[in-house]
Amino acid sequence: MSNSISITKINKSKIETLDFDNIALGRTFTDHMFICDFQNGKWSNPRIKPMELIPMHPACMALHYGQALFEGMKATIDSNGDPLLFRPDKNAERLNFSARRLGMPEFSVTLFVDALKQLVGLDKQWIPPQKGSALYLRPFMFADEAFIGMRAANSYKFIVMASPSKPIYTDRIRLHAETSFIRAAHGGTGEAKAAGNYAAAVLPTEIAKSKGFDQVLWLDAKEFKYIQEVGTMNIFFKINGQFVTPSLDGSILAGITRMSVIDFLRHKNFEVVERPITIDEIVEASKNGQLEEAFGTGTAVGIAMIQEIGYKDSVIHVSHNSPIGQLVLDTINGVRIGKITDELNWMVKVES
Repeated sequence: MSNSISITKINKSKIETLDFDNIALGRTFTDHMFICDFQNGKWSNPRIKPMELIPMHPACMALHYGQALFEGMKATIDSNGDPLLFRPDKNAERLNFSARRLGMPEFSVTLFVDALKQLVGLDKQWIPPQKGSALYLRPFMFADEAFIGMRAANSYKFIVMASPSKPIYTDRIRLHAETSFIRAAHGGTGEAKAAGNYAAAVLPTEIAKSKGFDQVLWLDAKEFKYIQEVGTMNIFFKINGQFVTPSLDGSILAGITRMSVIDFLRHKNFEVVERPITIDEIVEASKNGQLEEAFGTGTAVGIAMIQEIGYKDSVIHVSHNSPIGQLVLDTINGVRIGKITDELNWMVKVES
């Protein structure tokens, strides 16, 4: 398929309605969106057009059988006013990994990145200039064939939309280790960014929030013993000088921020180990004063410092001093806006 993207611009931008100091998270969208259709075994008609509603048949297969996946990314802007993307090729690769797991067609990595560049370049005035803010990008794919029957769909839509966002967490967060519900099991879709994974997490998350926690800390589906990830994040612990994060076992999402944090820490000569971690180990490390830092990593949240973890009837306390976590946060944010040298070649510039 040709990567030639047709562009239809909006007649009048809505940018004047946006208060950059008071952004309603997830409710404000830019002027344009990218759409591409999969029909007759191939992707076709890549286009950027004004943001609008999508016509959908009531028998749309994604609504009935859940063939839907998404990615999360951010665009920032440097001091010269040039938009920057953070490792967009890695998101494209993960989208295709998820697509394979869900029986959906892969999408061209080149077209994926080109679509992002053109969309962000067109709507760059929507990128918030405030510290820690960004233009959140949501590429997603769903089965749009009108058919009631359990099989892979024959037609799909791939769409990218954009929404200005402010930092989600500015304070340390509290996690609730879940011991009844599960997020993912071996052989399931936990390692894919499938929409259904998040549907299953809604109720446990609401219960955790009702108890005063910010997010769920998921444990394994068999023994409720091994730590997997947080609701919208991967997780890192610093125990007795060593950084530890759960190994990717097929039930854990391979986060782009997770990957980048590992690369950065090793680049700075910190020891990082990917291995199974039990909740009991974290309890013991906290009691012994060896749980030195804990933070979550994710596109939407960035780096979120963890204050404590509720587990059964006890509370796991984390040191309030997080110098390395703060270094990671400051570095990633600095690289995103071009104020810190991009030593690991993460950023891709969008030509205006």
